[in-house]
Amino acid sequence: METKSRIDILALFLFLSIAIIGIASVYSATSNQGVFTLFEGRSGKQLVWLFASVFLGVVIFLLNANFFEVFSMYFYVLFMLLLVLVLVIGIDINGARSWIKLGSFSLQPSEFAKYGTSFAVASIISRIGFSFQNKNDIIKLAVVTLIPMGLIIIQGDMGSALVFLSFIPVFYIEGLTPTIILIGLFMILIFVLTLVFSALNFSIAVLLILFVFYAFTYTNKKLLIPSLTIVGLAIVFSMSVQFLFDNFLKEHQQKRIQVTLNLIEDNRGAGYNVNQSKIAIGSGGFSGKGFLNGSHTKGNFIPEQETDFIFCTIGEEGGWIMSSITLALYIGFILRLFYLSSRAKKKYKRIFISSLASIIFFHVLINIGMTIGIMPVIGIPLPLVSYGGSSILAFGLFIFTALKMDATRDQDLESVFS
Repeated sequence: METKSRIDILALFLFLSIAIIGIASVYSATSNQGVFTLFEGRSGKQLVWLFASVFLGVVIFLLNANFFEVFSMYFYVLFMLLLVLVLVIGIDINGARSWIKLGSFSLQPSEFAKYGTSFAVASIISRIGFSFQNKNDIIKLAVVTLIPMGLIIIQGDMGSALVFLSFIPVFYIEGLTPTIILIGLFMILIFVLTLVFSALNFSIAVLLILFVFYAFTYTNKKLLIPSLTIVGLAIVFSMSVQFLFDNFLKEHQQKRIQVTLNLIEDNRGAGYNVNQSKIAIGSGGFSGKGFLNGSHTKGNFIPEQETDFIFCTIGEEGGWIMSSITLALYIGFILRLFYLSSRAKKKYKRIFISSLASIIFFHVLINIGMTIGIMPVIGIPLPLVSYGGSSILAFGLFIFTALKMDATRDQDLESVFS
């Protein structure tokens, strides 16, 4: 007996609600550019792309339940080829060679690469015999995630490359030892502390802490050598931070990090966008200035406001109320996706859906964090809200594929017992 595919109504509602907020926000951010209705200008294009993603969603629901699982690696290879192609025929926009020109439309393959990589990750981890204790399996996962990261970094788009770090929580959920994650977080902490206090001060501080810890406690002295080894490695890494900072980051990236850490004040340069963003959001107060009444939005004080800094429009015109509603919708959507993941009967589907949830969480955390000044500006869109056809289409494909997988979960159960 064939089981019908039933879409999760709550997830679909949350998806469409966020997308509608996005269209209204893009319209408001661009309405001073000779645009008079929602159906004109960039808001009109955003609406067309949303309809296109819904149409593709309908097509996805007509496909066989196992279609994506069978062709996972083919999708991955296709999107990696697009990343290579953009290096050959791509065009430069805002200093990054990340777009392929298709008539009046520009395609950004890096947005679709996250979708393709999720297929590969789900396919590899769900294979029989896979284990995070097996070095070869870990190498395979590292390769499929580092390839798109490397290609995107070559394009000059560090922000999009960093999004691939959002697969790490998925790996942890599926069995990756937390030691690797803790080492990564520890290195980030050392990097930040060194930039703020200098390598010398950091080294003196950790040595003093180690001395006090062992001199005035009854800690097992057998741990002294391992502790000294860890502290020594931390000091060596700290000593290399400034070299890495000066030689592996571009000047504008250095300044953005320095502005975020309050090491420099550059409100007319690298810190201009963030400073204006905080002014705009703060001026919205509790209830906002009202739709289409944002003075900062209408005054074009914030560059790229309809893209990377779209949350400023929401904060200024909708205030704390609309900002909170938007955040609540995102949190609800992410939690719902994790719930859909948890009820999946197949490991492959569980991993794919949790990858989507983790990627959206990363986007929201970084994007909103940079608009309020607690994260460096790295230029990634707010999912379904920021203007951009590639982003809308990629997330639309991603979301409807996840919803299709969830809708056919009972068929997976039947196949087990058939």
